[in-house]
Amino acid sequence: MKVSASFLSSYNPALDLTKLNDTDVDYIHVDFMDGKFVSNKTMPFRQMKHIYEYTSKRLDVHLMVEKPMKWIPKFATLNTEFITIHIETSNVKESLDLIHSYAIRAGVCLKLETPIEELVPYLADIDYILLMGVEPGMGGQDFQEETITRLKELKKVLKQYKSKALIGIDGGINCENARKLKQADMLVAGYYITSSDDFQKQIDTLRV
Repeated sequence: MKVSASFLSSYNPALDLTKLNDTDVDYIHVDFMDGKFVSNKTMPFRQMKHIYEYTSKRLDVHLMVEKPMKWIPKFATLNTEFITIHIETSNVKESLDLIHSYAIRAGVCLKLETPIEELVPYLADIDYILLMGVEPGMGGQDFQEETITRLKELKKVLKQYKSKALIGIDGGINCENARKLKQADMLVAGYYITSSDDFQKQIDTLRV
C-alpha cells in the first residue's frame, strides 16, 4: 500500500514537510483550493511553488478548483507525479489531455455523492482515481463508511472496462479504516500523520 501525506491540516507546513521528507512516505499530497469549487482556500501558488525547499518527495497534486486548466501548467513545473482534477468540473477530457502533455499521470477525483459510473467516458484517459472519504475542502473530518462500498463498486467497474487505473482514498484515513481499504492502491492521510509526534510510525500503520 502506498501512502501520500497531506499537509492540509498542518499548522507549520515547512516543518512538517521537512519531517515528512525524512520518512519513507511515497508522495506529498498537495491540496490546492481556489475558494470557489470548495469554500476553503489554500495558500497561493506563489507560495506553494516553494515546496521543493522543504521536500524532495514527488508530489501528488489534488486540484479542488473550478478551472483546472488554469492551474495544471503551473503545477506541472514542480516535482509532480500525479495531477488530479474533479470530475464535477467542466472540460474534463481537455484537462486530462493537458496533464498528459506534460508527461504527468492524470487523475480524476469523485466526491462522495458522485456516481461511480460518471468515470466511464474518461477511463481510457485516466491513470489514477481518487475517491473522497469525506466532503472535500477541510482536513480532520471523520471517514464516511460508505466509501468502502464505493471502493468495491469502483473495482468492479474497472474490471468490467479492463482499466488499470490506480485507486486512491482521501479523507479521514487512519489505521482502523485502512484495514477495510486494502483493495485501494494508495491512501491519502493528513491529520492522522501530522498530528502525531512520530510521522514514520503513523505511516507504517497505514501500509496494510
